[in-house]
Amino acid sequence: MAMDLQGIKEALPSMVPMVGTLNLEFIDLTPDSATMKLPDQPAFRNHLGGPHAGAMFTLGESASGALVLANFADRLESVIPLAVSAEIHYRAVAMGAVIAEARMLATRRDILRSLDEAERPEFKIHIEFTSDGRDTGHMTVTWTLKPVTP
Repeated sequence: MAMDLQGIKEALPSMVPMVGTLNLEFIDLTPDSATMKLPDQPAFRNHLGGPHAGAMFTLGESASGALVLANFADRLESVIPLAVSAEIHYRAVAMGAVIAEARMLATRRDILRSLDEAERPEFKIHIEFTSDGRDTGHMTVTWTLKPVTP
């Protein structure tokens, strides 16, 4: 499996317009992790002067989606990746830019095994948020790969 990771990074803002709206930036993308940044932008600050919770949620969900594409872009003709649920915890007020690092909690191999057994897999991606080097929160997004029906 050799994914075009640069192609995913370039295409995500047009595939997911909110990525472009928030000016989210890639720091790194591999099959094991996706790291993205929400720049400090006055238009997306909350009443405390930090990034709005909704912008942080979108950052985390986008990083998890990029990781899903990094692992399953070669299957997009036969499956549709869908976020099933998400849970986010804010630990401290973020100030300035926010970094989200997403990591798979299941292996591609196990997920594809479920697909091969005609099961609709669900798998979790964990995201850690930092701002100015401080731990500011975490998130878990549950994804599925829905088979495309002819």
